[in-house]
Amino acid sequence: MTEPRALLATRGVERRFGRRTALLPTDLELRAGELVALVGPNGAGKSTLLAVLAGAIRPTAGRIEVATPPPRVGWAPQRPALYGHLSAFENLRLFARLARLEHPEEAAKEMLDLMDLRARPQPAAELSVGNQQRLNLALGLLGEPDVLLLDEPTASLDPPRRRRLWELVVERCAGGGAVLVATHVLEEVAERAARVVLLVDGRIVLAGGPGEV
Repeated sequence: MTEPRALLATRGVERRFGRRTALLPTDLELRAGELVALVGPNGAGKSTLLAVLAGAIRPTAGRIEVATPPPRVGWAPQRPALYGHLSAFENLRLFARLARLEHPEEAAKEMLDLMDLRARPQPAAELSVGNQQRLNLALGLLGEPDVLLLDEPTASLDPPRRRRLWELVVERCAGGGAVLVATHVLEEVAERAARVVLLVDGRIVLAGGPGEV
């Protein structure tokens, strides 16, 4: 059987912050149609790896390999990256324009409906923690990204919306996308993930099927 093609990959990627090494040389492939769970304790380097894959920070060493044509990458960081003075719709419309989506207003409205945020016109800074997280996820899902990077995505979500998020993740993979979910709760993703990668102290120490890690 032919292995799914890699949409995004790290090759010997390392990240240092001054004298502190957050990520040791790391090789990881995100393949079409796969959900990969990145697990490990707090401070293991999971968020750093996602930020490097998202292009938010540059690796200190190593390289990022991108498929041809380049995939659209969506990222929902652990701490919501929002403009607090803008409403949910205004945030979504702005990010849709920055992503050069063809119809930014329509894309923003679609995500408002998908994440049940249409009835919340107040500035994002005044939203509840749960609603800010839903907006954070909506921003990551904008434009139906080929690669979706989710950092502790179910934090602050109630059970129904947690289930809805996993439905969206499964749909993205079924459509040929690649999804990487960083979490310290293996049980939450084990039954859904094609692969599980364990990161400890900035190093991948185990990788395999859900029953192997």
